[in-house]
Amino acid sequence: MEFKIPYPLKVEHEELHNILSKATKEPGDLGDAAKAVAKLMHPHFIKEEEYALPPLGLLRDLAQGKMTPDMKEVLALTDRLKADLGQMLQEHKSIVAALGVLSAAAKKAGKVEYVEFAKALMLHAQTEEEVSYPTAILIGEYIREKLQLS
Repeated sequence: MEFKIPYPLKVEHEELHNILSKATKEPGDLGDAAKAVAKLMHPHFIKEEEYALPPLGLLRDLAQGKMTPDMKEVLALTDRLKADLGQMLQEHKSIVAALGVLSAAAKKAGKVEYVEFAKALMLHAQTEEEVSYPTAILIGEYIREKLQLS
């Protein structure tokens, strides 16, 4: 079974990536700070898109009471997220710290759009920590319980 990241989350990731890519082309401290953020974010985004966010694609069906035996395949993703959660949260801390440097460099360069980007990405990380990751894990636990798997 294929698990698809909900479209709005996929678009949000793409938009954040595009803005960051543009920021890396800026000269001086701003570009350097953006490159540092990108270096941290790229492997993190890959993990999110590989196993942290795809389980959320089942949420609508589960909320409507739709359950199929092949949904158990999502457990490999949710179990991996649960096991890696501490690392994922630590990566967020590193990214947020790098975003602080980016924001300061953007302020100094008079590039308000990158200050706003840093704020948006910090909020994005917080949303993942408080909503997306816990929901993905709960989806796995719910499916495990409903399908009576141990």
